[in-house]
Amino acid sequence: MSYRRELLQATLLGEPTDRPPISIWRHFYDFERTAERFSEAMLGFQKKFGWDFMKVNPRSQYHVEDWGTKYEYLDGNNQRPTRSLVPIKSVSDWGKIQPLNPLKGVLNEHLTSLNLIRKGLNGEVPFVMTIFTPLSIASRLVDSDETMLQYIRNHPKETHAALNSITESFRAYISECLNVGVDGIYLATTSWASSSLITSSEYLEFGRNYDLRLLDAAKEGVFNILHVCKSNNMLTDLADYPVNAFSWDATDPTNPTFGEMRQWTKSTLIGGINDHCLLAGKTNEVKAQVIDLLKEVEKKGLIVGPGCSIPIDCPDSNLYTLREYPL
Repeated sequence: MSYRRELLQATLLGEPTDRPPISIWRHFYDFERTAERFSEAMLGFQKKFGWDFMKVNPRSQYHVEDWGTKYEYLDGNNQRPTRSLVPIKSVSDWGKIQPLNPLKGVLNEHLTSLNLIRKGLNGEVPFVMTIFTPLSIASRLVDSDETMLQYIRNHPKETHAALNSITESFRAYISECLNVGVDGIYLATTSWASSSLITSSEYLEFGRNYDLRLLDAAKEGVFNILHVCKSNNMLTDLADYPVNAFSWDATDPTNPTFGEMRQWTKSTLIGGINDHCLLAGKTNEVKAQVIDLLKEVEKKGLIVGPGCSIPIDCPDSNLYTLREYPL
């Protein structure tokens, strides 16, 4: 077993280690449109910085392209693509959302990416695939989060039917990801587990059950992560999810701190590094953030990482500082 795998395994078991694992992830907009170029970008980033695990960061719209959502890129600008077409324009359209075959279309393209990444990592570096929660996926089939909320509140029957099809599609997809050899999934809520957008009772009805069905499909994975995005997150409501680790922006004052979250779970905690610090801070400020993080929690059961995908223009100097600073 490689050092990185041994380090991660010990961390997930809550055992003492010589240092916490560390990983950073970001998008590669200019490279994410084909399996070959995307896998090359991911492997190049890993080779450059030597992270202790890879969070595969595919184009976020891959979840909905096979149902007809389309996005447009501005060539050469390395910018996030914009949504240009959605399949759900009225409540009757939800009936079009039927289970997908994970071995066809865009989903299969991303299995090709995972195979290329697995070969490139050669078993030495653990890697996980990004999967959005069913509610998050559904929200990308309509034109806005506000529209999605209206469907939740005014058309629950049709919304649940679509969420069920989405869940069955991604349960099958998760099984195929595990067949490729990923170590687990990185299940991301995006905006949809934040009280800034939705109530706790609404998430209980339209989020939780579907999330748990995806995690059940991933139960053979050894490194499953729940990532709860945004400010005012519902992390403590989801602290009983059956995952190996929780990821969130613990530097956001509206979210639980690492110390607070440790009272809710014994699972590994991921984060502690502020994205703005990596983008605009000086190297000594990056070092100070690591010191503050390690003062707050024990080294064991901790993975140093960002609160979310880092900005694509974070300077390499800060990433090298973070990677090389004694933890």
